[in-house]
Amino acid sequence: MFTGIVEETGIVQEFRKGGSSGRIKIACHTVLKGTKCGDSIAVNGICLTVTDLCECCFTADVMAETTRRSALSQIEVGESVNLERALSLSDRLGGHIVSGHIDGTGVIESITREENAYWYRIHAKPEIMKYIVEKGSVTVDGISLTVANCSPDTFSVSVIPTTRAQTTMGNRKVGDKVNLENDIIGKYVARLLGVGENESGLTMEFLEEYGF
Repeated sequence: MFTGIVEETGIVQEFRKGGSSGRIKIACHTVLKGTKCGDSIAVNGICLTVTDLCECCFTADVMAETTRRSALSQIEVGESVNLERALSLSDRLGGHIVSGHIDGTGVIESITREENAYWYRIHAKPEIMKYIVEKGSVTVDGISLTVANCSPDTFSVSVIPTTRAQTTMGNRKVGDKVNLENDIIGKYVARLLGVGENESGLTMEFLEEYGF
């Protein structure tokens, strides 16, 4: 699990692709502290397992399902990526509960400045947007952000200067594809209620049976 609080940005040194899968090597410093092979590191919000590491970089395998669900296949050598080590039980939960399992991607439709903040409007598919709620949490490229407002097919987030400076958001442009992970609690609640599915979900009969 992760928090969506990016620890540093790393630089992609190698990305060997074979079909829909591949192997990525990332240069970094902070996230290597205390890390060993088999540990998890979120790369632009994607939970990857460290398969090899040295003093200045780590390597991870990328499976086909990851490239299908995310924007990782578009990453080029030399690009910056957001990095975060897996959450320790003694850590502060500064963002929100993030699994590192990407739900899909969105596209930045506009970037506008308002005093010290930047507004990003992101277009996403209905299967993503049904879990987006105003003032709820969403992870964009591994960054825990608050949804400021939303419409049926877009949502907006306001980003402070520190976040832009310490993550890849400062390099993002209109038209860029970003990884999105919905709030995991919202997904489980929707599943229980049967929202948008052909199932009974939570019913009055269920509530009465258990004394609610």
